[in-house]
Amino acid sequence: MEMELDMKDELGVTVERLAAAAGLLEQAVERLAQRQNDFALDAEASIGRIVATVEGRREAELEEKLAAAEAEIAQLKAAAASEPSEVSHGRKTLPLAMVNLLAKQGVAAETMEAGSVDAALTNLSIEQRIAVKAQLMRSGLLG
Repeated sequence: MEMELDMKDELGVTVERLAAAAGLLEQAVERLAQRQNDFALDAEASIGRIVATVEGRREAELEEKLAAAEAEIAQLKAAAASEPSEVSHGRKTLPLAMVNLLAKQGVAAETMEAGSVDAALTNLSIEQRIAVKAQLMRSGLLG
């Protein structure tokens, strides 16, 4: 009988110790959860600050580029306004590839006539002839 009482006492002590351990474990879990929440909030705040910094730099960079582009446009407008109107119309130059293509066909860009161009372009496909003539007309070399 006394042995049963000792076993019950030991069992009661063990249950109390297990209950205390369970309580400590619950507290530890709560602290870990709180720490994890704090870490997540800190991480979000840090990411927010980083994004704001990057966006601020990007906006400043874009504003600088915009200001430079506006200044360049203003310079070009001022230069265009100061040039005489005779110079501003009629482009008389051809792209280098076009000049080379015409040179291969024996046509010089300075001495161009419609008949000589047609004769020179007979070896080209219809699309190429149209492209060459369109480019010549755009440049003002062929009327």
